[in-house]
Amino acid sequence: MASASNGRARRQFLTQLGALGAPAWLGCKSDADESTAVQSLSPAPRIDTHQHFWNYTPEDYSWIEPESAVARDFAPSDLQPELEAAGVEGTVLVESHSHASETGRLLGIAAQASFVRGVVGWLPLSDPNVADLIDEHAANPKLRGLRHAILAEADPDFILGKDFNRGIALLESRGLRFDLLLAPGNLSRASRFVDQHPNQIFVLDHFAKPFIRDRQLEPWRTDFIELSRRPNVYCKVSGLVNEADLRSWTPSDLQPYLDVALEAFTPRRMMFGSDWPMCLLATTYAGWFSTARDWLATASLAEQNRILGGTAVEAYGLSKT
Repeated sequence: MASASNGRARRQFLTQLGALGAPAWLGCKSDADESTAVQSLSPAPRIDTHQHFWNYTPEDYSWIEPESAVARDFAPSDLQPELEAAGVEGTVLVESHSHASETGRLLGIAAQASFVRGVVGWLPLSDPNVADLIDEHAANPKLRGLRHAILAEADPDFILGKDFNRGIALLESRGLRFDLLLAPGNLSRASRFVDQHPNQIFVLDHFAKPFIRDRQLEPWRTDFIELSRRPNVYCKVSGLVNEADLRSWTPSDLQPYLDVALEAFTPRRMMFGSDWPMCLLATTYAGWFSTARDWLATASLAEQNRILGGTAVEAYGLSKT
């Protein structure tokens, strides 16, 4: 994190932290003084903002390669030991099946698995009668948002469609966020989409899946930075290893994309996510968590607390306990 651009990101973050109520002098002293100061701030719980559970069938999960390591069932009992080993206290459970039953299924899991702090579900947002479905599920306080696989839509302008945006417009008044599952081809339209909903909180998943394997930055970088200019958009540090070479990736392959994201969003709007179990195609849970911690090693304690938990609590409205 110790580049010139990251230094600018750090100064931006300290300014924003002050606006959140941190001591006014926090950004005006030496690194040693700053470290002492932030230790007085109450750290947020460590949160993994992106994980899945599924009961695998080839029909329901056609996007999973049938012979892959993740073409099987994954349940809370599989994840809990990984969380405990990493010191992760809670998660956000994210939809993985675009079906009307998915949200209820995930909320049922959340009721049994105490580490699930929030759920990002799926509902048919383009349906003219979706308001009743949203109200039915939003009565459960564990539902924190919805997601739709925009990257899977054949129509590149789906994200700008009237019916879909009518559904999105229902979320803010019900206290729900919307996760943006995009690919670089959708990213150029994302800013126009977000601009239609200036009070809605959005969370960008997986950096919009940049072409890490090909070491290609543009046009992803330009479109990503443009989206970051919308203050109601947060960004997950998740899913990156799946966009790199699954067998031979190294942290240095990810660094150019992490640098862009840190400069664009700053730690104030970034949050850790594992994308488990999908991350198992390229690493282990512990391996990805260790990679993220190594990346954060030169960050201040306040910055680490934001990315590893504080941003998640704020963005998703999660309980700290």
